[in-house]
Order: sequence, then structure tokens, then C-alpha cells
Amino acid sequence: MTKERDRCPWCLKDDIYKNYHDTVWGIPEHDDRKLFAKLVLDGAQAGLSWYTILIRTESYAKAFHNWDAKKIAAYGPKEVDRLLNDPGIIRNKAKVASAIKNAQAYLRIMENGKGSFDHFLWRHVDHKPKVGRWTEMGQVPATTPISDALAKDLKKAGFSFVGTTIVYAFMQAVGMVDDHLVTCWRRTGR
Repeated sequence: MTKERDRCPWCLKDDIYKNYHDTVWGIPEHDDRKLFAKLVLDGAQAGLSWYTILIRTESYAKAFHNWDAKKIAAYGPKEVDRLLNDPGIIRNKAKVASAIKNAQAYLRIMENGKGSFDHFLWRHVDHKPKVGRWTEMGQVPATTPISDALAKDLKKAGFSFVGTTIVYAFMQAVGMVDDHLVTCWRRTGR
């Protein structure tokens, strides 16, 4: 019998969570489009369980033109109606409007000579993951001064659904912070 790997307790609910934990969460992401997509998905999760979004990730990519920010930024009433009638995503008018607004903000960052979205985000952690030393899930924070600062910068750039708690969850997901417990096999430097 093969011993199960040591994982963070939050992912032990089912195989979908385990797969997300093992292949995405806490692994540094630097692809601009993937970072944009993840920020929109984390905003869509506001008030819901992450599982609700996780099982819809592919539907979101399809509904939002595989995260083509130029197309999303240009969405008008017809596309908004299409999205609000798409059962594969969360059909919330404010969250759909936020995705469009966020695409516009993302494009401004990309087009204003400020470098990449990756640089805009990762400069908040000096371009390297902050590694926690947590031994139990209750020690993991929901926000930090860094997530406060990044949330403020995102809002200033024109993003919405980017409060500090959402931003910290985003930072965990894209590996800007590694909050895997010290016993977890995915932890950096284990």
C-alpha cells in the first residue's frame, strides 16, 4: 500500500482540491494571461466557495474567449447578456462587469510601458515568493500588509473585486506567497 503524500488539510476534501493543490496553488506563475485569468476568477469567487469556481474554470475560459483581454475589454451589452445566460459561470452582473473593467485595466498596464502584468504584481514581493513557516492552517493569515498594498495598487489601476482578502488568496494561488504548511510536500525548500 502506497503512503498518501502529506498535504495541506484544506485540500483533502476531494480529488479536485488535491489536484489544484498539487498542480497550481502556491506554484509561481509568471504568464500575464494566466495571472489576469486567476485574478478575475478570484474576484468571481467573492462570497462563494473556491470549489464553486474551481469546477467552472474551463467554462470560464470558454465564456471569456480563453482570457483574451482585448476581446473582453471590448464586450458590450450583447456579450454581457450572453455571459449572464451562460450556466457554466457565475451569472452575477457585478462580477461580469468587473471582468470587463479588469480587462481594460490590465490592458492599460500592458500598454502604458509599465512592463508586464507579471512585473506589476510580483514587484510587491521583490519578484520572489514569500515563504510562510506555518505548522497549522489556523496560523495562515487572510491578509497581510503586502496584500493591502497590492489591493490598493490594483484599485488605483482600475481593477475591481480586488479587496485585500481576495488579493491575498490570489497571491497564494499564483505562488507570490507559499503558504503550504511546513509538512506539505509542495512547500518550497522542503
